[in-house]
Formats: sequence, structure tokens, C-alpha cells
Amino acid sequence: MSEEKSLNFIEEIVAADLAAGKHKSILTRFPPEPNGYLHIGHAKSICLNFGLAKTFNGATNLRFDDTNPEKEETEYVESIKADVKWLGFDWVKECYASDYFDQLYAFAVQLIEKGLAYVDDSTPDEIAQQKGTPTVPGTGNDFRNRNIQENKELFEAMKAGKFEDGAKVLRAKIDLASPNMHMRDPIIYRIKKAHHHRTSDKWCIYPMYDFAHGQSDSIEQITHSVCTLEFIPHRALYDWCIEQLGIFPSHQYEFARLNMTYTVMSKRKLLQLVQEGHVQSWDDPRMPTISGMRRRGYTPHSIRDFCERIGIAKRENIIDFSLLEFCVREHLNKIALRRMVVANPVKLVITNYEKGEEILLSENNPEDENGGTREVPFSKELWIERDDFMEEPTKKYFRLGPGLQVRLKSAYIIKCDSFEKDEAGNIQTIYASYFPDSKSGSDTSGIHVKGTLHWVSAKNAIPVTLNEYDRLFNVEDLATADGDFKDYINSNSLKTLTAYAEPALANDALDARFQFLRKGYFYQDTQSKPGQLVFNRTVTLKDTWAKEQKK
Repeated sequence: MSEEKSLNFIEEIVAADLAAGKHKSILTRFPPEPNGYLHIGHAKSICLNFGLAKTFNGATNLRFDDTNPEKEETEYVESIKADVKWLGFDWVKECYASDYFDQLYAFAVQLIEKGLAYVDDSTPDEIAQQKGTPTVPGTGNDFRNRNIQENKELFEAMKAGKFEDGAKVLRAKIDLASPNMHMRDPIIYRIKKAHHHRTSDKWCIYPMYDFAHGQSDSIEQITHSVCTLEFIPHRALYDWCIEQLGIFPSHQYEFARLNMTYTVMSKRKLLQLVQEGHVQSWDDPRMPTISGMRRRGYTPHSIRDFCERIGIAKRENIIDFSLLEFCVREHLNKIALRRMVVANPVKLVITNYEKGEEILLSENNPEDENGGTREVPFSKELWIERDDFMEEPTKKYFRLGPGLQVRLKSAYIIKCDSFEKDEAGNIQTIYASYFPDSKSGSDTSGIHVKGTLHWVSAKNAIPVTLNEYDRLFNVEDLATADGDFKDYINSNSLKTLTAYAEPALANDALDARFQFLRKGYFYQDTQSKPGQLVFNRTVTLKDTWAKEQKK
């Protein structure tokens, strides 16, 4: 275990347990429900659970909480496994709550035999009313007084499919006057005649999460079961079930979940965005899903770094989305290949350039001393950004304009001599002359310029599509916003445009990260193909969102 950084409060608990000999080694688990794709909030839990195991030389199980068959699909199972592996983690055992359905049923029978569970015929509304309120104790019903044998027979009949959905439930018999509403005879089994993605139609009764969770932890002998703060009231039932069943004493610990600005962390709401067509799919690069971030070009390293920076707290807070972007930007600056792409082109003709085509060398990444160089074709006719030319330059304008001089990246210094407009009055062609002795790396011209422009050889340029993504929502805290959360979708969250790129992009690796000079960091989209390259903007070069919001 590293001693260089301070421990968070959960790590302190684990360290103390190991020092006291409570456990010889630790076993954690990551227990997602396969009812959607994982999001950045799950990444925090993944990093915590697998990180604990790594720090203390333990292990982690991946367990799917598949107790709600109507909402769960194999697609989600596979996506979750892919996300965990992509983040850089591996599990010692792949488990499913459905693996334990026979054992969980036996546990329920055991509670019945101890007089601690009963079959209730009440409707959901009646049960809710009978539970009382936080200030008014609950009231029992006649079903609570059923004898053990009758309860066993009814529960077996529920299992055999003799009753319709909702006709009966199995409730734990605990304390209807408990100040903790979760302890007022909670439902632990319900009838649900639905096809299960793993057990098919074997079962028509399914355990509730609060019943399956603790017992699954115990079956696997999880030493430290880490949950988010909303499960604090559930811990009493977790402990009660384990104690009454006399099984391995797993214990639950809680930490603050991840809440972020400008996004939602509810799988239900994310599913709405997908089903209603507000986004293309679960892996739409605007989504806060791990698969969406992967498609957008985020790196596993940057997400792990983000989770490390925000830490593990005991109180809820909201994290600025800009911190995640900072972590992504910081990592990409170190690893991204530099390429030149012109998105709003205007033709630049160098009138005194007579060499034909020339091959120049340009750095792949100035931040990487081993990054090497690439070959870039240079010729008489180039594309440059239309925004890099001003017909009537203002003071302190350091780009191109009549009589102004700039350096072309990795090439020569040029001077603008003239320009032409089309019939609509738009700049059509810029004419310039170059200084032959000003070549980058061997400049003897003695000319000093303040501006450097990126460019692409018109003859060699390849067309590419750029998806420029921005935040999906335009309000900071959706939890406090009035009305439907979808009312705050940012209508400018995606801009698609065609650009000209240097030819090296056609041969670069599919998983390469890029900095398109002066434009941002980009990553090749999964729908890209030879001859039709598509790149997603991962993040801008600087945090421009705050400035835009102040306008």
C-alpha cells in the first residue's frame, strides 16, 4: 500500500480492519443493475471499489444486480463489462444476483420458519398506508398474523405461479413502529411474471433489492460493501437480514455519489433522452455515459484522474464539469498527435513559390520528446482559415491582412500582397509572397513575426467531417431547475461541418488522439470509415464555456 498520499475515510476503515485482524484480505464488489449504460457517476464507484482492492492487495467481484427482469437486457451486461475493462480494471469473479435465486429463496423460507416473514395480500396502496408516516407508527393487518405453515405454503404457491402479479408479496416481520421506515415490515419478494435475461421463465417471483443485496454480499463474503449515501437508511435492514440468517457478516459503508453540473446522472432520464431521440444513442458523445465519453475521445487515464481528484466524501456536493474537462485536456496535451485541419477554408496562393510540391517535417507532439515528426506536403496553393484573414486589420491583429506578415506552421514566413472577392463580396483568394530563407528550422531571414497560421496543401487535402460537441444542457444545476429537465437541452450541443485535413490523418491509427492545431482535441468516431473520416471534438483547447456564459 502506498504511503505517499493520505487515505480517504473508507481506506482508513479498511486499514484499521486489516490491522485489527478483522479480515486477512479484503474483497469488494461493483454491483450495477443491467438496466442501462454506465455513466461517469458509476466510474467513481468503479474506481473506488477496484481501487480499494488494488491499494490493499485484495480483489473485486463484478456482480450484476439482475433482480428486475422487465428492465434488464444482455446488451447492458456486455456494455458494463466493456466499460469496466476500458477503465483499466478487471474482476476476480463475474457474478449475478440471479446466480443466487435458489439460495435467496431458501433464505426467505428460513425467515418464514423463524416467524420473521409473512405473505401479505394487501395492495401497494394499502401497504403504504399501513406503514404510517415518519411521525406516525404503522399498523398491522390480519395477514401479519398468518401462521408459519400457511406462510410457507403461500410462498411456495407464489413460486409455482399460482397467483397473478401484485396479488401477494412476502414481507419481513420486523417493527411497524420503527423510526426507520425501511424497517416497517419491508417487502422482500414480489410476483413478476416476466422473462429473465439469464434464468428465462424459471422464476416468477423475484427478491427486492434490499433483500438480495446484503445476502449476495454475504454469499460472496464481501468484506466491505460500498454504497452511496442514499442507502444509509437501508443499512439497518441489510444488517438485520444477515444477523437473523446467521450468515457471513458483510458490512455496508456509504460515500457521497457524484453529482455534476450541466448533466444528469439518472439512468431513467438518460433512457428518456435515448428513446425520445434527443440524442442518437447511449454512446452519443454528448452523453455522460462511459461509452459516450469513450466515443468522444476521453481517455481512461483522464477519468481515473478525475475520480482521484474529486476524492471520497461523506457529504453530497456538486462537481463542476470543467474539472473533468481539465483532466481530459491535461492528459490529451501530453499524448495527442498534432495535425492541421482547416474548417472554414479560403484559398491562399503563394505567387513566387515555384518549387512544385515540397515535403516538410512537423512535430507530432512538442510535449513528447519521443513523439517524432511527420511529413507534411507543401505547395503553391493552400487552404487557410477564413477567420485568419482580415481585409482591414485592426490594431494588434497578428494574423493575415494586406501588407501583413505571418509564419505558416512548420513552413515559411509569407506576406499578403492582395486578395480577390467573389460577386457576393466574400474573400475568394488571397495572394501572398514567401521568403525562401525563412523556412522553419533553418530560418536565416532575420524577419520576426508574431502570428503563426495552420494550413493544408490544397492539392493533398482530404475532406473530413468534424462533430463539434458541447454540453448537452445549458443550466448548471438541473436538480434545482423548474419544469422538465429536457426543457434545458442545449440546442447548440452539436455542430457538424466539413473541413480539409492534412493527408496524414488518412493513415493514422483508429485509436489515436489528436490536437487539431488551434481548434481543439479530436478523436475518430466509431462510424468513420476510409474515404469518409469523421472526428469528434473531445474538448476545446481552453475552457471557453465560462466565457460564453458571461456574454
